[in-house]
Amino acid sequence: MIGLISATAAGAAVRDRLAAAWPDRTRVYEGPVGDAVRTAFAQCEQLVCFLATGAVVRLVAPLLSGKTEDPGVVCVDEGGRFAVSLLGGHAGGANELAREVGDLLGAEPVVTTATDAVDMAGLDTLGLPVEGDVAGVSRALLDGEAVALRAEVAWPLPPLPVTDEGPYTIRLTDRLVETAEREVVLRPPTLVVGVGASKGAPVEEVLGLVEDALREAGLSVASVAELATVDAKAGEPGIVEAARRLGAPLVTHSAEELAGVDVPNPSDAPLAAVGTPSVAEAAALAGGGELLVPKRKSAASPAMATCAVVRRPGRGRLAVVGLGPGARDLLTPRAKAELRRASVLVGLDQYVDQIRDLLRPGTRILESGLGAEEERARTAVEEAREGQAVALIGSGDAGVYAMASPALAEASDDIDVVGVPGVTAALAAGALLGAPLGHDHVSISLSDLHTPWEVIERRVRAAAEADLVVTFYNPRSRGRDWQLPKALGILAEHRTPATPVGVVRNASRPDESSRLTTLGALDPATVDMMTVVTVGNTATRDIAGRMVTPRGYRWQAAQEGAE
Repeated sequence: MIGLISATAAGAAVRDRLAAAWPDRTRVYEGPVGDAVRTAFAQCEQLVCFLATGAVVRLVAPLLSGKTEDPGVVCVDEGGRFAVSLLGGHAGGANELAREVGDLLGAEPVVTTATDAVDMAGLDTLGLPVEGDVAGVSRALLDGEAVALRAEVAWPLPPLPVTDEGPYTIRLTDRLVETAEREVVLRPPTLVVGVGASKGAPVEEVLGLVEDALREAGLSVASVAELATVDAKAGEPGIVEAARRLGAPLVTHSAEELAGVDVPNPSDAPLAAVGTPSVAEAAALAGGGELLVPKRKSAASPAMATCAVVRRPGRGRLAVVGLGPGARDLLTPRAKAELRRASVLVGLDQYVDQIRDLLRPGTRILESGLGAEEERARTAVEEAREGQAVALIGSGDAGVYAMASPALAEASDDIDVVGVPGVTAALAAGALLGAPLGHDHVSISLSDLHTPWEVIERRVRAAAEADLVVTFYNPRSRGRDWQLPKALGILAEHRTPATPVGVVRNASRPDESSRLTTLGALDPATVDMMTVVTVGNTATRDIAGRMVTPRGYRWQAAQEGAE
């Protein structure tokens, strides 16, 4: 919950805008400001104070406990001009909250955290448990000193300016190790603990067994990703509470699924009880991985719990990102977030140039020229399989005549794949032309590089007969100048010469141009590969210089009747 505190009518007016926008996230604290701040500080994860920063400093200073316990605090001036991250920038989420508040109120976010100031991922913002000299190693990264990354397990991290050797170290491990001087230890969630238990097994027995097994194997409890068991034990109180205390989700599998998992230590007892010869080992191994701790029983007599521990390999992450048609303000916030998250960027050189300034320091860029789509897709998938966080970029929407298709053809289920939608060229062109896509429409590429012309022609003819609005991608190039006239001729067999046609070149870019013509008047020689051609259907009209396709044919009948 976010506590909102103000002292004046002007501050309350800005406060109420935030409260109205976030009714489920915020709570307004009334009364004397000092009392309101103290109460909200104790009850909320974050505070937004519509007060002077100096006043907030004096009010919260006596309340501070530590950076991992204190809520994040943001100050907003009474004019709503600035949103200042004052306390708990990383641990309390105040930096991100300041940006969110700024977006909502039209205020300028003010973030002074050193790593954020230079656009470097903070070691305490990676979503992983972190131990050791966070401040010292972060300062070394900021100062450009050599910081070595020792990755004992593969895990997709955002870009960091690290080296192979150096006096400072970032250690990525699930092993139970003490942090050395000038070292930070990151704990990736690589461990799956399979658990079996008799009915009524006490939580202390289940939890003690798990903790002992991890400690004796030299593994960190902070790297436990999940507790896993059979469906029949999904509500077993001792298992449920053990998962809660470990802060790990409880994942269950059917007995049939577990019975199909090959395990080293099957038993007749669980087979008779729940229908599978193994619970602990099978549940731990259900998602694959390396068995680090074979089935072991608790020390109680009789033993009421069993467990096994598996290390799952770190899964690389491939984000297939659509950059939109070119304009920066048409690049989605989600796309920007994925670009900042990626440690490896793969893309066409001219697209890389569009967003190079958005990348974090340390991002490895793998760029290539035109005509290497399959190679880029393979490269991106290979990097993800090495455990990297990869962004593969394309123009428009990555799934429309772009990189998603070849990348997913290469990828298997050994990596995580995320699709990030983008504004397509057809949509950007449509917005310039008016509303040409108001009814059913289709996009067809006229390039026969990957598709035989016979197939393209059949699709154009089908679209013509179905009276669909048609957007032509890749309409004409120097070496391919006959396909567009041929396609237009097919459409002309079913539509009048007066049918509106929109021609848009470089939509949303600085040199964009658009014009409205007709099917009979369009000169194909004025079209190139940077152009999108949209041909209306029989209902499409030129209204005040705008291309409009009505949402239904009743509109057309009414128009014709009026004429």
